[in-house]
Amino acid sequence: MAETLISPGVLARENDSSQITQGPREYGAAIIGPSVKGPVEKPTEVSSYSEYLAIFGGAVTSGSQQYSYLNQVAANNYFRQGGNSLLVTRVVSSSGNWAGAQSKDVHTLHGHQGLKETTTGQTDWTLIGSFNITGSGLGSVSGLTPSTAGAGSGAEFTIDLAKTASLEGVSIIVTNSGSDYEAGDTITFSSASLGASTDPDKGPGTDLTLRIQDSNLQAQTPFTLTTISKGDLMNSTGSEIGGGALDSGSADNLRWEITATNTSSGVFSLAIRRGDDKQNQKAILETFNNISLDPLAPNYIEAAIGNSYCGAPTTEGGDTYLPEYGNYVNKSRYVYVSHVQKKTPNYFDNNGTPKNEFTGSLPHLGSGSFGDGAGSLFPGASAAQFNENITAGDIQGISANDYTASIALMNNKDNYQFNLLSAPGLIHQVHPSQVNSLIAVAENRQDCLAVIDLRRYGSTVGQATAAASGFDTSYAATYWPWLQSLDADTGRQVWAPASTFIPGVYAFTDASSDPWFAPAGLTRGGLGQVLKAERKLTSGNRDSLYEANVNPIATFPQNGVVVFGQKTLQKKSSALDRVNVRRLLIALKSFISQVADNLVFEQNTIATRNNFLTSVNPYLEGVQQRQGLFAFKVVMDDSNNTPDVIDRNELIGQIYLQPTKTAEFIILDFNVLPTGATFPA
Repeated sequence: MAETLISPGVLARENDSSQITQGPREYGAAIIGPSVKGPVEKPTEVSSYSEYLAIFGGAVTSGSQQYSYLNQVAANNYFRQGGNSLLVTRVVSSSGNWAGAQSKDVHTLHGHQGLKETTTGQTDWTLIGSFNITGSGLGSVSGLTPSTAGAGSGAEFTIDLAKTASLEGVSIIVTNSGSDYEAGDTITFSSASLGASTDPDKGPGTDLTLRIQDSNLQAQTPFTLTTISKGDLMNSTGSEIGGGALDSGSADNLRWEITATNTSSGVFSLAIRRGDDKQNQKAILETFNNISLDPLAPNYIEAAIGNSYCGAPTTEGGDTYLPEYGNYVNKSRYVYVSHVQKKTPNYFDNNGTPKNEFTGSLPHLGSGSFGDGAGSLFPGASAAQFNENITAGDIQGISANDYTASIALMNNKDNYQFNLLSAPGLIHQVHPSQVNSLIAVAENRQDCLAVIDLRRYGSTVGQATAAASGFDTSYAATYWPWLQSLDADTGRQVWAPASTFIPGVYAFTDASSDPWFAPAGLTRGGLGQVLKAERKLTSGNRDSLYEANVNPIATFPQNGVVVFGQKTLQKKSSALDRVNVRRLLIALKSFISQVADNLVFEQNTIATRNNFLTSVNPYLEGVQQRQGLFAFKVVMDDSNNTPDVIDRNELIGQIYLQPTKTAEFIILDFNVLPTGATFPA
């Protein structure tokens, strides 16, 4: 309600202009390549190396030898150097259909009055608690375990008939001989009273041991889980061995467990366990407590776990995207609910009592495995080519064409944000099309830098410089030579192209300084995890490489292996032929674009322009104070937003920048003067 003054007086009002301007959202690097497991061709963000291992796995065995994928080495180095966020896209072989594994053996007894009469058999069963055939109670019930008569025979238990209410519509078979019953007798309850049984000899007060035969019992699967990770590696089905371990369980696949079931409240608890754990040494990865099969409940299983999944990359109109399905966001990192077969809508009646037709729908206590996953890491190959042995047709078990869709996905700026793009293992010498596509992504987006490798292991300085001559772009940089490091997972000394380690150098620069500082030199360019470079470069080698826009990786006796260059692949001499300036522009454009996003569809007035200026100018002043800029000026006023511009629904801002230059060529003049000479002022 508006406040007004009718007669003279004072009206005190509040105008809150103290909103705190949010800082820029910081993005990390993106890497593309194969991994042991994980979602296929779906860019996935990880925030630590342990999270990378949990989702994408560690070392892989190929040809009786263990290897670490270059993506894994890059992720390890990146996070060790201070990286906070890494966007990982798993590439797999295009031969064969890739699918996640589905949960097996999730069982429940379900049907009329809690027991279903069917013609489908089942091997063995465990009944939960006081299993209620009629919903009215069985009185004294015992022996609720699979019968000792042999697997496949059914489940045996004892009923105190004197305390049992109606069993109408349920047929059970007598399995023990007694005064009133013979083995094999079928008792069919046809009315609400026990006296109305078709067996005239049955009398009240008699204890009877009954067995539910297979022909009267059916396994019901209340829900199905599917692993987010795809591949036959996720299959853990098979027999249990000592200690309750799965024979086919591994550190990379999964098993599930129903840890609690409560028919009174209609909920149960589910744990996702590592595939190689034991019953007395459980490795629980995730737990979902008190979830329900009632789609009307807030703790419905699909909402609690998630049911979203992605299809294969699809191209339309030149754009590649991932079609997404499902109504609930995934809250599990490992599985999603692919189907709920036994829903329990409105589990309780109007008195708050569980409905009889739903109490048998809840899953049994117990654990199980996953199966039917498809997709082989090395289809049709006895051993893949890793590290320095990478060839044109074998990049750690996959081909260059397998990268095509994953690289194309990176063009989507709205869905995937990053400031650095790398695909360790792709080498322009043998995979030119894919490397050119990486650069094209960076040029199209204009918010990231592509780090590429030009030559295979064993090349010469001349070959490296010649390869660089074919490029002219400020959105890509290359480094040489190859580097050797100690693989933390396999304990072997392995060779890797420079792009495996450069994202870590950039991460260290961002963490210790700012993106506009050069990711090179003794202060920020050290490669602590590298044992040695493929070649110790002389000063002349470094000159030749740098003149050709190839950033040399030098070796110094006291400092080890160091990145000693920071040129982009731009041929024209300008500020943008340096990595630090390109990364400065990427950082500034990212923040200022985020500010400008809030102006879209706002009124094109002075107030709107001032809101932009009050956010951008302080930010640029901070960059200037942190040595990123010599000077700057932002213009967004009537001078560049004339009436005709406004009538076209445009708002124009002009940002003028003077980037700080790095001191790359240090010239020291040592002047020897005679005794008594006067030193210059």
